[in-house]
Amino acid sequence: MTMGGVDEGRLARKFWIKFKNESVFIMYSPFFVSLASGTLNSDTFLNCVSQDVHFLKAFAHSYELAEECADDEEDKCAIRKLRKRVKHKLKTLDTLVSEWGFELPEECITNNATLKYTDFLLATASGKVEGEKVLGKIETPFEKTKVAAYTIGAISPCLRLFAFITKEIQPLLDPNDSSHVYKKWVEYYCSENFEELTAQTEELLDKLSVSLTGEELDVIEKLYHQAMKLEVDFYSAQPMVQPTVIPLSWVKDPVEGQLTIFCDFDLTCTAFDSSAILAEIAIVRSQKADPDQSESKLTRMSSADLRNTWGVLSTKYTEEYELCIDSILPSEAGHVWFKDLTKYCVGVKLYKPCAVIESIQLSVNSMKCLAETSMLTMSSAFAVGKFDYKGLCEALKQLAEFERKANSRVVESGVLKGLNLEDIKRTGQLLMLQDGCRGFFQKIVKCENYKTDVHVLSYCWCGDLIRSAFSSGDLNVLKVHSNELVYEESISTGDIVKNLESPLEKRQIFNDIVKDRSNNEQNLTVYIGGSPADLLCLLEADIGIVFGSSSSLRRLGEQFGVSFVPLFSGLVEKQKELTNGGSFTWKRMSGTLYTVSSWAEIQAFILGS
Repeated sequence: MTMGGVDEGRLARKFWIKFKNESVFIMYSPFFVSLASGTLNSDTFLNCVSQDVHFLKAFAHSYELAEECADDEEDKCAIRKLRKRVKHKLKTLDTLVSEWGFELPEECITNNATLKYTDFLLATASGKVEGEKVLGKIETPFEKTKVAAYTIGAISPCLRLFAFITKEIQPLLDPNDSSHVYKKWVEYYCSENFEELTAQTEELLDKLSVSLTGEELDVIEKLYHQAMKLEVDFYSAQPMVQPTVIPLSWVKDPVEGQLTIFCDFDLTCTAFDSSAILAEIAIVRSQKADPDQSESKLTRMSSADLRNTWGVLSTKYTEEYELCIDSILPSEAGHVWFKDLTKYCVGVKLYKPCAVIESIQLSVNSMKCLAETSMLTMSSAFAVGKFDYKGLCEALKQLAEFERKANSRVVESGVLKGLNLEDIKRTGQLLMLQDGCRGFFQKIVKCENYKTDVHVLSYCWCGDLIRSAFSSGDLNVLKVHSNELVYEESISTGDIVKNLESPLEKRQIFNDIVKDRSNNEQNLTVYIGGSPADLLCLLEADIGIVFGSSSSLRRLGEQFGVSFVPLFSGLVEKQKELTNGGSFTWKRMSGTLYTVSSWAEIQAFILGS
């Protein structure tokens, strides 16, 4: 299995996956979005490329120091070959840039962002590494070998970043279009030669790291991450002399405009569906209940009865959801949605009560991999017909009726009876959100470029669970719209205040919030969601962002002419529109939704790095 061109067994792959969000912030920078669109100002491009002179000199010197430190002759030879390639590029850079269709400026002054990276790299190659007990102590052969590994660890992410980003850009280029001025630059970094150089560097990192301790591998990891962050800073610092569509918070008037963010909760913010979490709390609470409880207290089912009842409810939900979807989609849609459905119908039989919170983090990681894999498949084009919003609304009425009946069965079953409010709040506070979700909301509520308003719209049975999940980090300003449990003395009665049970009710709440702002063109709405229940709101918003890999959402949307476009490629097209026409607008009800696989993409789009 490979990811971004990196072999699964490598140390570099581990670091790349862990810190890949940094590459997202680089790819979504104004520089690369403009470059991918072919509209980047040539002076900006040359200003950036001219820094290669300083980077290459630092790389060559660092390789030289690393070669001196390497203990094994084979390693020395490998480093020497890498250094020769760098020196060759340095000598031929003018010619190479000319082949790309440009000419380097005569003067090439090092900018601050370049200086920070080259200083960091040369300090590392000299043994001045933060985290080491004795800085600069390079005496024994082992200490020298260690510094060689540190140096390669600080170089390799720079190469992988170029290989990754250009491979993301290349499919967006029309092979028959020769007018894209940066096409040759992209092809150079997508070439087999550059991939070979990148792979050789990563293989060398593996070899040099074999004998290192866990503590020393941690140092390499920190160096790798630091190099990634310095690359983010470098591209963020590139001076842009043209209007750009990104970050979004730059687009509208910060004084007059208001940015309203709407977001689903289950499996958009969380890794688990909240219904399974609430059921598990009920089972755990039942196991701890006092066997001699008085008749005046709310009686609870035994944990075994609760588990069995919840299993029956989950199975019935799955079966009826299948029938509901089949009634909306054509028969050839088959059962592709089923794998997606399992994420929404996690029965408590699938995990042990004591493992609920621990398993959430594992699910986050697995969902990220699933989402990234699925998004590659989803990016291929499907034939869609004319956008039919009214037809979609009619179809979703069937889903609305299904959800209402399912909720009524839950209430009648009594599985939510006896939940303690404090248990719910405590579980919510421990709930691990999707990677980057909490950080995004913390930044958006403090954003000074915009007046912001954030709303969570959810089918969750318990608004207290959502509010407690966002209770830390100044996120109590988020407004939660969901169903609520009914309590007597902080103990749930098993009943639900049904505020939000259908896609149509979600849309109604959405429209009630935005209707007073619709006359001001400076206002902008963004909806983030990942289930069929979010489709109407996603389409009603100025910008609808589909998070994750819900096949049922995608197929249902395509049935009614909705187009799904990866966010990055959508921004590239918007940048072309802005540059060629001088202005552009985000169009609600256009029938186009934008897909992402991480919260880093959302943050990079809206707020930048």
